Amino acid sequence: MAIPKLSEQELQAARKAATEARRTRALFKDRLRAGELSIGEALDQASKNDVLAHIKVIDLLKTQRRIGQIRAEEIMGKLSIAPTRRLRGLGKHQVDGIIEEFR
Repeated sequence: MAIPKLSEQELQAARKAATEARRTRALFKDRLRAGELSIGEALDQASKNDVLAHIKVIDLLKTQRRIGQIRAEEIMGKLSIAPTRRLRGLGKHQVDGIIEEFR
């Protein structure tokens, strides 16, 4: 399948949308780091928002205090979550497991 040719206006709109999505995800993760959102609230918001649903699970876990790359990978392994999984792809039991992990 060939990549469609886009006009300059379409390219500009796509760039603007991508920039806005990155800002939205960054703000979301900042709110998690600051403790303004709990993991449960964050997962609930991500289930309703397509932009937030594209955040990787490991990035979500690493926003929590005392959770780095190694501990995040351990949690994901314990819950049978693939390293490349995004929030949109989590099953109910995996979501419940993440929430339980941070109670």
